[in-house]
Amino acid sequence: MTMGFAQNVIEGTVYEDVDGKRQPLPGVNVYWKIANVGTVTDEHGHYSIEIHPTYKCLVFSFVGYENDTVHHMAKPMHYDHVMTTPLTLDEVEIAARQKAQYVSALEALHVEHITGEALRRCACCSLAESFETNASVDVAYADAVTGAKQIELLGLSGLYTQMMTENMPNFRGLASTFGLSYVPGTWMHGISVSKGASSVRNGYESISGQINVDFKEPEADKSEQVFVNLFTNTMLMSELNFNARVKVGKNDGLMLLGHVGYNPMKMDGNGDGFTDDPVTKQYSAFLRYNHPNTGHFGCKLGVKALKESRLSGQMDFDPAHRLDAGYGLYGIGINTERYEGFAKTGFIFDRPETSLGIQQQVTYHKLNSYFGLKDYNATQFSYYANLLFDSYIVNTHHKYSVGASYSYDRYDEDQNIFNTTQEALPQRRVEQVPGAFAEYVFSDDHHWTVIGGFRADYNTYYERMFYTPRLHVRFRTDHELALRLSAGKGYRSPNVLAENSTLLASSRQLIFVNTPKMEEAWNYGINLSKHFDVGEKEIQLLVDAYRTDFVNQIVIDRDADAHQIRIYNLDGKSYSNCAQIQVDYELFKNFDVSAAFRFTDVKMTINDTLREKPFVNRYKGLLTLSYAPGTWQFDLVTQFNGDSRIPDLSGNATAVADGQDIERSPFYVMMSAQVTKKLGKHWEIYAGGENLTNYKQHHPIVAASDPFGPDFDATMVWGPLSGIRGYLGVRFQVK
Repeated sequence: MTMGFAQNVIEGTVYEDVDGKRQPLPGVNVYWKIANVGTVTDEHGHYSIEIHPTYKCLVFSFVGYENDTVHHMAKPMHYDHVMTTPLTLDEVEIAARQKAQYVSALEALHVEHITGEALRRCACCSLAESFETNASVDVAYADAVTGAKQIELLGLSGLYTQMMTENMPNFRGLASTFGLSYVPGTWMHGISVSKGASSVRNGYESISGQINVDFKEPEADKSEQVFVNLFTNTMLMSELNFNARVKVGKNDGLMLLGHVGYNPMKMDGNGDGFTDDPVTKQYSAFLRYNHPNTGHFGCKLGVKALKESRLSGQMDFDPAHRLDAGYGLYGIGINTERYEGFAKTGFIFDRPETSLGIQQQVTYHKLNSYFGLKDYNATQFSYYANLLFDSYIVNTHHKYSVGASYSYDRYDEDQNIFNTTQEALPQRRVEQVPGAFAEYVFSDDHHWTVIGGFRADYNTYYERMFYTPRLHVRFRTDHELALRLSAGKGYRSPNVLAENSTLLASSRQLIFVNTPKMEEAWNYGINLSKHFDVGEKEIQLLVDAYRTDFVNQIVIDRDADAHQIRIYNLDGKSYSNCAQIQVDYELFKNFDVSAAFRFTDVKMTINDTLREKPFVNRYKGLLTLSYAPGTWQFDLVTQFNGDSRIPDLSGNATAVADGQDIERSPFYVMMSAQVTKKLGKHWEIYAGGENLTNYKQHHPIVAASDPFGPDFDATMVWGPLSGIRGYLGVRFQVK
């Protein structure tokens, strides 16, 4: 033994004896016996634990070994320990059911984890369908013709939620409209949803929250060896998904993920002459390579490619005759090509908790689209790089991260929008944002965690330096109660046409009242999570409340004039208040119940009046039931959707005549159900139904019979567009 390097700390390395050689042992629990306060060894077997004069017995615990207890360790020192007594057990098979969603009391940030189990409980064809069982995130149609879906978090558009894939920003700009459909459900290992301001490590864009998608990886614990999924529904929408991974060399892995989707049918369930869903074809592939951290270096590389076409409009529309004189039929065509490549490299130093990481991503997105006689074509080239250095000060209770980032975005737009003012729409936009950040983390390994971060960035397009402070505090008691507080600022650079192209599915005139500026807002949040033991079962209670205050916001004003959409910078107040409560409970063995209720109050200054933001439900309830007896699984999801304000249509003569000029949408209920049966070791069959209440918005398109007239508007969507849909699928997997 030698004297330690840190005051009031015992630190060292835990080893195991393998064929007479000592090897570091990660994942060993090291704790004080009486206080039950401890830590876990890192990947190098290193630990550091704070001492107390009354603590006398230090316990080393690891699966496969008997617990070792060391006495009279009451002063600072360096102590290395070797686990030497194997624990002999009879053969035991342990089975557990993965939670569909959970919030960890150990994390400093409030993060809702949606696991692979949750993704299999619904018709999860893409990321857009992945939030059906989540109470925090809403998904709704952006319009009645393109099939585009948008999310809401804290009552705010998905534009204010930072979308991430494996902790790198993604689906920005041109991809923000249809990006949710670009990620097949079978590609995802899990989804993390965090509300409010997130870490400054990932940039400045998180205003209402952050959604991060983790894809399946070549490692055995994160994917199947082979996976195939076949899916079809009563509308004949069909999908084929396949994943396969192989080992390359001793430790490296290679994985291919593929997707083919086709929706061939034109259906008009509401009789308005327009297709309910677009005819869609989508092909995508993802090839990735992982070199794990076996020593001091690790890396992950990947490339993705996607091609998609969407065709919608009037039932008899033929795109070959779109521009023929006197053709008279309205159609929408959207063709997309998207290519991505990324590289993540990491260097691990001999000093514990010290590493250097570099993230890089390049994206090319090409869009060719038309809405009736209006054309909108654009390309986007983006590059993102992030450098992160992690280490600690004195001991691992005081960690820090410093780094620098750089983003480059180039948009080239070519539009033929006859009823749009042109002066505020540059044909080419180049934006570069270099930045730097620092983050400090204090943790006592038990009760307190404090994260303070600050970053500074410069935007070349707006010629502006801006600063992003953020703070997170977590306090956890000995009784599984965690209280978290958060506060911080967020910014985003708007790309109005690229992000709102579905507004072109209307005869309204787009008017840019002034030149769009950067959006910025403050977000404040408080949340509480508590675990209760009821017999052998556990109840999880989650309560949270958040407020967002905008300093500047782009206002999409559909109230001032029923034949215009006015776009301008906020002049007044804009805020969002959101409160939610959720209870999760295993009622009896293999029967899980989750119930949630959310209240939302979102107001913004529109046309010089502070009023309720349109299309935002004032409240939402969610009830999910899941029962898995043996090889069967039964899932039921019920959503209770509150009313929302509808923009003023009193100036639209057709809407008034047809009774579409309602002030508020009604309350409605939606249900979905799925039954899954496991057939042996590799096969699984599932069947289900969506929108079992068959609730639909009646005639969502205004003036559908005169799409080239002045009253036509397909953007006034507040509810579901399709009725009951059944589906059937089969999965094959080798784990």
